[in-house]
Amino acid sequence: MSDTTLRLDVLKTYKLYVGGKFPRSESGRVYEVTDSKGQWLANAPLGTRKDTRDAVVAARAAVKGWSGTTAYNRGQVLYRVAEMLQGRREQFAVEVAAAEGLGVKKAASLVDAAIDRWVWYAGWTDKVAQVAGNANPVAGPYFNLSTPEPSGVVGVLAPQAGHGFSFLGLVSVIAPVIATGNTAVVAAAADAPLPALSLGEVLATSDLPGGVVNVLSGRTADIAPTLASHQDVNGLDLTGAVHQDGPGSPAALEAAAAETLKRVLRPAADPAAADWTEAPGTKRLTSFLETKTVWHPMGI
Repeated sequence: MSDTTLRLDVLKTYKLYVGGKFPRSESGRVYEVTDSKGQWLANAPLGTRKDTRDAVVAARAAVKGWSGTTAYNRGQVLYRVAEMLQGRREQFAVEVAAAEGLGVKKAASLVDAAIDRWVWYAGWTDKVAQVAGNANPVAGPYFNLSTPEPSGVVGVLAPQAGHGFSFLGLVSVIAPVIATGNTAVVAAAADAPLPALSLGEVLATSDLPGGVVNVLSGRTADIAPTLASHQDVNGLDLTGAVHQDGPGSPAALEAAAAETLKRVLRPAADPAAADWTEAPGTKRLTSFLETKTVWHPMGI
């Protein structure tokens, strides 16, 4: 082959990540993803309500095994995610730069922060029980202990693009959900889904059991109401909900979630003001935990 021969790039085919596999949307439809200047980047699967229901089934099937894994082992898996993401740092820096209209250097710093965020939550897996649990004083010869348990399946609306934090924000909403033993169905940012879909490839090669995290791309207005009303979803993170009228608004989603008694993490009043580089704290770790209290006689 001569040096002057024109070679066409092998374009990447992006797919959903559901149940540890990479299906195309059941509709077979895609939509164009563009960069901040309107230039075409790729075609992303247009996830549907059927895809969302399939993802919930996969997440539910994974709950028993993942919640039954020791906290120490969950921490090892989250650390492994950080390892695998570190190995693909350059790819993610390019994808984040294109999605957010950032320079590659700035995008790389955000990818580094996302890697560090995985490590941070990995360290919390075997410590959150001490923070959220308690030995309760009682008037009687009993031990009264409160311990946290995962809620189950959590629907997560990832932060939208446009503020430079779509990927770091994505990691910041997924990691605490699974660190505490829940499973997740994630609706990626509709206008910047490519880093989220690539994250599915990292998760698939990082010892995370299939179904623990499921990533969907498409219109949030189609995916979010299905998650909010689905009776087998136990919690809902509305971080990426769009503040507008209609069935995809935070108020409508919260009303739909209330019908099945879901735990709901409300979005910020001003999503644009969110700074995902700040220390996360424990709020997201404890948002989707239930408290189980047991009594036990002290004995003689």
